[in-house]
Amino acid sequence: MAGEFDEGPDYSTYRRRGTTDWLLIHTLGGRGRFGTAYEDVVADPGSLTLVRPGTLHDYGVEPELRHWHFLFAHFHPKPDWLPLLDWPEAARGILQLHPSEHAADRIARNLAAAVRHQSSVLAQGELLALNALEAALLWADTQNPKATRIDDRLLRAIELVDRDLKADLGVPRLARAANLSPSRFAHLFRAQLGVTPQQFVERRRLEAARRLLELTTRPISSVAAEVGFTNPLYFSTRFRQHTGATPTAYRKG
Repeated sequence: MAGEFDEGPDYSTYRRRGTTDWLLIHTLGGRGRFGTAYEDVVADPGSLTLVRPGTLHDYGVEPELRHWHFLFAHFHPKPDWLPLLDWPEAARGILQLHPSEHAADRIARNLAAAVRHQSSVLAQGELLALNALEAALLWADTQNPKATRIDDRLLRAIELVDRDLKADLGVPRLARAANLSPSRFAHLFRAQLGVTPQQFVERRRLEAARRLLELTTRPISSVAAEVGFTNPLYFSTRFRQHTGATPTAYRKG
Protein backbone atom coordinates (compact mmCIF):
# COMPACT_ATOMS: atom_id res chain seq x y z
CA MET A 1 0.00 0.00 0.00
CA ALA A 2 1.50 3.33 -1.07
CA GLY A 3 0.31 6.92 -0.76
CA GLU A 4 1.16 10.58 -0.29
CA PHE A 5 0.10 12.71 2.69
CA ASP A 6 0.46 16.44 3.30
CA GLU A 7 -0.52 16.92 6.93
CA GLY A 8 -0.87 19.66 9.52
CA PRO A 9 -0.13 19.77 13.27
CA ASP A 10 -2.88 17.37 14.36
CA TYR A 11 -1.62 14.39 12.38
CA SER A 12 -0.24 11.47 14.38
CA THR A 13 -0.33 7.68 14.37
CA TYR A 14 0.37 5.34 17.30
CA ARG A 15 1.05 1.62 17.01
CA ARG A 16 1.88 -0.04 20.31
CA ARG A 17 2.53 -3.37 18.61
CA GLY A 18 4.04 -1.98 15.46
CA THR A 19 2.95 -3.43 12.11
CA THR A 20 3.31 -6.80 10.42
CA ASP A 21 4.90 -5.16 7.37
CA TRP A 22 7.71 -2.70 6.67
CA LEU A 23 6.93 1.00 6.50
CA LEU A 24 8.97 3.33 4.27
CA ILE A 25 8.51 7.12 4.52
CA HIS A 26 10.23 9.68 2.31
CA THR A 27 9.87 13.21 3.66
CA LEU A 28 9.28 15.81 0.94
CA GLY A 29 8.65 18.88 3.08
CA GLY A 30 8.10 20.04 6.64
CA ARG A 31 9.33 17.67 9.31
CA GLY A 32 8.14 14.42 10.82
CA ARG A 33 8.84 12.79 14.16
CA PHE A 34 9.11 9.10 14.98
CA GLY A 35 8.91 8.06 18.61
CA THR A 36 9.89 4.67 20.00
CA ALA A 37 9.99 3.25 23.49
CA TYR A 38 13.58 4.53 23.73
CA GLU A 39 14.05 7.77 21.78
CA ASP A 40 12.73 10.07 19.06
CA VAL A 41 13.90 10.30 15.45
CA VAL A 42 13.37 13.38 13.28
CA ALA A 43 12.53 13.09 9.58
CA ASP A 44 13.76 16.17 7.69
CA PRO A 45 13.10 16.88 3.98
CA GLY A 46 14.88 14.39 1.75
CA SER A 47 15.30 11.81 4.51
CA LEU A 48 14.18 8.20 4.20
CA THR A 49 12.85 6.44 7.27
CA LEU A 50 12.21 2.70 7.45
CA VAL A 51 10.29 1.05 10.30
CA ARG A 52 10.85 -2.65 10.88
CA PRO A 53 7.86 -4.96 11.46
CA GLY A 54 6.87 -5.29 15.09
CA THR A 55 8.49 -2.01 16.17
CA LEU A 56 6.49 -0.13 18.79
CA HIS A 57 6.25 3.43 17.50
CA ASP A 58 4.26 6.57 17.10
CA TYR A 59 4.84 9.15 14.41
CA GLY A 60 3.41 12.46 13.38
CA VAL A 61 4.08 16.08 12.54
CA GLU A 62 7.06 17.57 14.36
CA PRO A 63 5.62 20.34 16.59
CA GLU A 64 8.01 23.14 15.60
CA LEU A 65 7.23 23.21 11.86
CA ARG A 66 3.65 21.90 12.28
CA HIS A 67 3.63 20.45 8.75
CA TRP A 68 4.72 17.19 7.17
CA HIS A 69 4.56 16.23 3.50
CA PHE A 70 5.65 12.68 2.71
CA LEU A 71 5.35 9.65 0.46
CA PHE A 72 4.93 6.27 2.12
CA ALA A 73 4.74 2.58 1.36
CA HIS A 74 3.71 -0.37 3.52
CA PHE A 75 5.13 -3.56 2.05
CA HIS A 76 6.15 -7.16 2.59
CA PRO A 77 9.55 -7.42 0.88
CA LYS A 78 10.47 -10.08 -1.63
CA PRO A 79 13.36 -12.23 -0.31
CA ASP A 80 15.87 -10.59 -2.65
CA TRP A 81 14.94 -7.15 -1.27
CA LEU A 82 16.19 -7.92 2.24
CA PRO A 83 19.81 -6.80 1.59
CA LEU A 84 18.38 -3.47 0.40
CA LEU A 85 16.78 -2.92 3.82
CA ASP A 86 19.98 -3.16 5.86
CA TRP A 87 20.17 0.56 6.73
CA PRO A 88 21.83 2.32 9.66
CA GLU A 89 19.66 2.28 12.77
CA ALA A 90 18.60 5.70 14.13
CA ALA A 91 16.69 4.11 17.04
CA ARG A 92 15.66 0.57 17.86
CA GLY A 93 13.63 -0.65 14.87
CA ILE A 94 13.82 2.74 13.10
CA LEU A 95 16.29 2.91 10.21
CA GLN A 96 17.20 6.06 8.33
CA LEU A 97 19.11 7.31 5.31
CA HIS A 98 19.95 10.85 4.23
CA PRO A 99 20.39 10.62 0.45
CA SER A 100 21.88 13.30 -1.76
CA GLU A 101 19.54 15.66 -3.57
CA HIS A 102 20.04 13.76 -6.83
CA ALA A 103 19.23 10.37 -5.31
CA ALA A 104 16.36 11.76 -3.23
CA ASP A 105 14.77 13.07 -6.43
CA ARG A 106 15.00 9.64 -8.09
CA ILE A 107 13.59 7.96 -4.98
CA ALA A 108 10.67 10.41 -4.86
CA ARG A 109 9.91 9.87 -8.56
CA ASN A 110 9.76 6.11 -8.13
CA LEU A 111 7.66 6.23 -4.97
CA ALA A 112 5.26 8.63 -6.70
CA ALA A 113 5.07 6.13 -9.57
CA ALA A 114 4.27 3.37 -7.05
CA VAL A 115 1.40 5.49 -5.71
CA ARG A 116 0.16 6.15 -9.24
CA HIS A 117 0.36 2.53 -10.40
CA GLN A 118 -1.35 1.25 -7.26
CA SER A 119 -4.59 2.96 -8.30
CA SER A 120 -4.23 1.95 -11.96
CA VAL A 121 -7.11 0.15 -13.69
CA LEU A 122 -4.55 -2.04 -15.45
CA ALA A 123 -4.33 -5.66 -14.37
CA GLN A 124 -0.57 -5.13 -14.11
CA GLY A 125 -0.95 -2.13 -11.78
CA GLU A 126 0.18 -3.94 -8.62
CA LEU A 127 3.28 -5.35 -10.32
CA LEU A 128 4.12 -1.95 -11.78
CA ALA A 129 3.80 -0.45 -8.29
CA LEU A 130 6.11 -3.14 -6.86
CA ASN A 131 8.65 -2.51 -9.61
CA ALA A 132 8.59 1.22 -8.85
CA LEU A 133 9.05 0.53 -5.13
CA GLU A 134 11.98 -1.77 -5.90
CA ALA A 135 13.55 0.97 -8.04
CA ALA A 136 13.19 3.39 -5.11
CA LEU A 137 14.89 0.90 -2.79
CA LEU A 138 17.70 0.36 -5.30
CA TRP A 139 18.30 4.12 -5.50
CA ALA A 140 18.27 4.24 -1.70
CA ASP A 141 20.89 1.49 -1.67
CA THR A 142 23.25 3.76 -3.63
CA GLN A 143 23.17 6.05 -0.59
CA ASN A 144 23.55 3.43 2.12
CA PRO A 145 26.86 3.85 3.98
CA LYS A 146 26.70 0.14 4.84
CA ALA A 147 26.73 -0.70 1.12
CA THR A 148 29.14 0.38 -1.61
CA ARG A 149 28.14 3.98 -2.20
CA ILE A 150 28.68 5.50 -5.64
CA ASP A 151 29.50 9.18 -6.02
CA ASP A 152 26.47 11.15 -7.25
CA ARG A 153 28.53 12.64 -10.07
CA LEU A 154 29.18 9.15 -11.38
CA LEU A 155 25.49 8.28 -11.05
CA ARG A 156 24.67 11.15 -13.40
CA ALA A 157 27.10 9.75 -15.98
CA ILE A 158 25.71 6.23 -15.57
CA GLU A 159 22.19 7.54 -16.14
CA LEU A 160 23.40 9.19 -19.33
CA VAL A 161 24.78 5.85 -20.53
CA ASP A 162 21.57 3.96 -19.77
CA ARG A 163 19.41 6.65 -21.36
CA ASP A 164 20.88 6.38 -24.86
CA LEU A 165 23.43 3.71 -25.76
CA LYS A 166 23.60 5.03 -29.33
CA ALA A 167 24.92 8.40 -28.18
CA ASP A 168 28.52 9.57 -28.01
CA LEU A 169 29.54 8.08 -24.67
CA GLY A 170 33.22 8.90 -24.70
CA VAL A 171 35.01 10.00 -21.54
CA PRO A 172 34.84 13.76 -22.38
CA ARG A 173 31.04 13.73 -22.62
CA LEU A 174 30.56 11.56 -19.55
CA ALA A 175 32.97 13.79 -17.62
CA ARG A 176 30.92 16.86 -18.58
CA ALA A 177 27.77 15.15 -17.27
CA ALA A 178 29.60 14.53 -13.99
CA ASN A 179 31.01 18.08 -13.95
CA LEU A 180 34.55 16.72 -13.66
CA SER A 181 37.68 16.92 -15.77
CA PRO A 182 38.16 13.84 -18.00
CA SER A 183 41.21 12.67 -16.05
CA ARG A 184 39.54 13.12 -12.65
CA PHE A 185 36.36 11.45 -13.90
CA ALA A 186 38.23 8.45 -15.31
CA HIS A 187 40.23 8.03 -12.09
CA LEU A 188 37.16 8.28 -9.81
CA PHE A 189 35.12 5.97 -12.04
CA ARG A 190 37.71 3.22 -11.96
CA ALA A 191 38.31 3.63 -8.23
CA GLN A 192 34.61 3.22 -7.42
CA LEU A 193 33.37 0.79 -10.08
CA GLY A 194 36.51 -1.23 -10.73
CA VAL A 195 36.45 -0.73 -14.52
CA THR A 196 37.27 2.13 -16.85
CA PRO A 197 34.41 4.24 -18.26
CA GLN A 198 35.07 2.73 -21.71
CA GLN A 199 34.81 -0.81 -20.34
CA PHE A 200 31.61 0.08 -18.49
CA VAL A 201 29.98 1.54 -21.61
CA GLU A 202 30.96 -1.44 -23.73
CA ARG A 203 29.57 -3.89 -21.18
CA ARG A 204 26.29 -1.99 -21.04
CA ARG A 205 26.08 -2.01 -24.84
CA LEU A 206 26.88 -5.71 -25.13
CA GLU A 207 24.37 -6.66 -22.42
CA ALA A 208 21.70 -4.65 -24.23
CA ALA A 209 22.67 -6.40 -27.48
CA ARG A 210 22.35 -9.78 -25.79
CA ARG A 211 18.79 -8.98 -24.72
CA LEU A 212 17.87 -7.77 -28.22
CA LEU A 213 19.24 -10.96 -29.74
CA GLU A 214 17.20 -13.03 -27.29
CA LEU A 215 13.95 -11.11 -27.62
CA THR A 216 13.85 -9.87 -31.23
CA THR A 217 14.54 -11.09 -34.76
CA ARG A 218 16.29 -7.90 -35.84
CA PRO A 219 19.28 -8.29 -38.17
CA ILE A 220 22.67 -8.33 -36.47
CA SER A 221 23.60 -5.01 -38.08
CA SER A 222 20.41 -3.43 -36.70
CA VAL A 223 21.16 -4.74 -33.20
CA ALA A 224 24.69 -3.39 -33.42
CA ALA A 225 23.48 0.07 -34.44
CA GLU A 226 20.78 0.08 -31.75
CA VAL A 227 23.37 -0.32 -28.97
CA GLY A 228 25.92 2.11 -30.37
CA PHE A 229 28.25 0.03 -32.57
CA THR A 230 28.66 1.63 -36.01
CA ASN A 231 30.75 -1.26 -37.36
CA PRO A 232 28.89 -4.64 -37.34
CA LEU A 233 32.13 -6.61 -37.78
CA TYR A 234 33.71 -4.92 -34.74
CA PHE A 235 30.46 -5.50 -32.81
CA SER A 236 30.60 -9.24 -33.64
CA THR A 237 34.23 -9.44 -32.50
CA ARG A 238 33.56 -7.70 -29.19
CA PHE A 239 30.34 -9.68 -28.60
CA ARG A 240 32.20 -12.99 -29.10
CA GLN A 241 34.91 -11.92 -26.66
CA HIS A 242 32.23 -10.92 -24.12
CA THR A 243 29.96 -13.99 -24.39
CA GLY A 244 32.11 -16.67 -26.03
CA ALA A 245 29.80 -16.84 -29.07
CA THR A 246 29.19 -14.78 -32.18
CA PRO A 247 25.86 -12.88 -32.28
CA THR A 248 24.47 -15.39 -34.79
CA ALA A 249 25.49 -18.40 -32.72
CA TYR A 250 24.22 -16.79 -29.52
CA ARG A 251 20.80 -16.23 -31.05
CA LYS A 252 20.59 -19.84 -32.32
CA GLY A 253 21.76 -21.23 -28.98
